[in-house]
Amino acid sequence: MRIGLDIGGTKIDGVALGAGNQVLATGRRLTPAGVQNVVTTASEVVAGLLEEIGDPALLDGIGIGVPGLVDPADGTVRSAVNLGFGPEPVDLAGLVSVAVGGVPVVVENDVNVAALGAYSLLAPDGDLALLSLGTGLAAGLVVGGELVRGSRSAAGEIGHLALDPAGHLCNCGQRGCLETVAAGSALQRDWPHGDEGRSADHLFAAAAAGDRAAGAVLARWAGGVALAVRTLALTFDPAVIVLAGGVAGVGQPLLDAVAATLREQARGSVFLRGLALEERLRLLPAGRPVAAIGAATAQP
Repeated sequence: MRIGLDIGGTKIDGVALGAGNQVLATGRRLTPAGVQNVVTTASEVVAGLLEEIGDPALLDGIGIGVPGLVDPADGTVRSAVNLGFGPEPVDLAGLVSVAVGGVPVVVENDVNVAALGAYSLLAPDGDLALLSLGTGLAAGLVVGGELVRGSRSAAGEIGHLALDPAGHLCNCGQRGCLETVAAGSALQRDWPHGDEGRSADHLFAAAAAGDRAAGAVLARWAGGVALAVRTLALTFDPAVIVLAGGVAGVGQPLLDAVAATLREQARGSVFLRGLALEERLRLLPAGRPVAAIGAATAQP
């Protein structure tokens, strides 16, 4: 049995997986700020899962998905600002391992574990990319059932493709990055109605009701997402491209909008039409702790 933890800025989701990735138990706690508080709460989630299962001896290891700059080789995390982690490396794997009694712990990037979870749940006939549309924009890549991280763990960071030198300033220091056009934060900036999820819900509803301003914002944003999808397709040609992240809470209208944009963009290109990108789009199963499941399956 393995336990997976998805440590996000607001909540920690936990899941215990048995043979065949069967979900044995789930748990959730609010995420506190600060390294020690996060470690303590993570260990409490683990303890709750083990108590529900009733046999701690079955536990083989723990996988953790976390935002920030992650080094899977040594289990350290830097600059996870939403968790209160600074620029210095935090030995999250070691700290959690000690807190839970010495069980081996693996730490992986949160988008990567979401991609692993999606791969496990969707069981695609081929490779998979998960495009996370949240505060940032990045992709997790699963090829041949294995994560692709790259030599500097930058594989999938397509949000920092700089498109317009006169565009919005990106958190990475460049201007006009794809992230500034197609992330959830870009949608919220251009349609400011609460946080990313509420802004997205409001925008899609307003556009469906015929609001021209909303329709223009949605068309521009969906065009950026479609460009991200094309970029993934043209770099490693996955069989499935999953739309995930905060904006994906909109559900089917999101998939429909991006698919329609891809069809429109391919209208004048025999090459793009032949790729059938809109047919590769998927959403994550509702109500499943996908990232926690992926964390449980992560390997160092």
